[in-house]
Amino acid sequence: MAIAHYIKEIGRGARGAKALERAQAADLMGQLLDGQLNDLEIGAFCVAMRIKGETVEEMCGFLDAVQARSQLLPATTRPVIVLPSYNGARKLPVLTPLLALLLAREGFPVLLHGMRTEARRVLASEVLQRLEVPAWGQMQPLAVGQVAHVATEVLHPGLARLLAVRQVLGLRTPGHSLVKLLAPCAGPAVLVGSYTHPEYSGLMRDVLIARQMTGLLSRGLEGEVVCDPRRQPRYDAVWQGQAYCVAEQQAGTLAAVPGLPQAIDAQTTADYTRAVLAGQLPVPQAVAAQVAHITALAQR
Repeated sequence: MAIAHYIKEIGRGARGAKALERAQAADLMGQLLDGQLNDLEIGAFCVAMRIKGETVEEMCGFLDAVQARSQLLPATTRPVIVLPSYNGARKLPVLTPLLALLLAREGFPVLLHGMRTEARRVLASEVLQRLEVPAWGQMQPLAVGQVAHVATEVLHPGLARLLAVRQVLGLRTPGHSLVKLLAPCAGPAVLVGSYTHPEYSGLMRDVLIARQMTGLLSRGLEGEVVCDPRRQPRYDAVWQGQAYCVAEQQAGTLAAVPGLPQAIDAQTTADYTRAVLAGQLPVPQAVAAQVAHITALAQR
């Protein structure tokens, strides 16, 4: 096995496993992305990392390898706001497209990247297509006030292959943490990151700090970067590697959000999004606050 010496380190179980150094993690991920690993090696890597858990150094190395090999968005006149979208809707409508279009209305270029990682969920990309925002087949210049969405395979086919392992193993892979921290841009970018489990918030923050990135982190809606429209979460920012709290979580949950549909299908969600953008329905207060936090960070 080309990565046998790495598997020996990370595959010794939760207590005996040793973390990889950043350069080692970059080499391992680079071999995977370059197609040098077979299915057995990839599966062994994914299971070992699932048991051990990723460290900041490992995540930085993985991102180094992906960033060096992926198609990158050309630099723009304003920072690109990056919205990773890999979960989709399960119980509530997926409002990531609404967040993207509201940010574009503020005059920012917005890039959404993602792919299906779970069956039976409504994806943000499906809603964007019904909003007549076409998917890109390759990276190209992005104008201010424009939303683009690209499939992970466009960024790098090997990364999409890594994410697809979940369909076989039934477990999340390091790729799922990786893509939520990926800002595939040649110029300045603001990453909007989300977590479901609180323990990942510290990992994500520390990775942004270590890589001198700029981003806003909060608990997302069913794994999506957009906030739950019923409540105000805590927001933590990292600006060029400096971390600080933007807003503390507010207590309480709304019983209902005006106009928010109960159906979660793509067409219903697209119709709701259009109505909000047209002013026929109010922007959910929590989403409006998230837009304000992101734009303030991007303008800094």
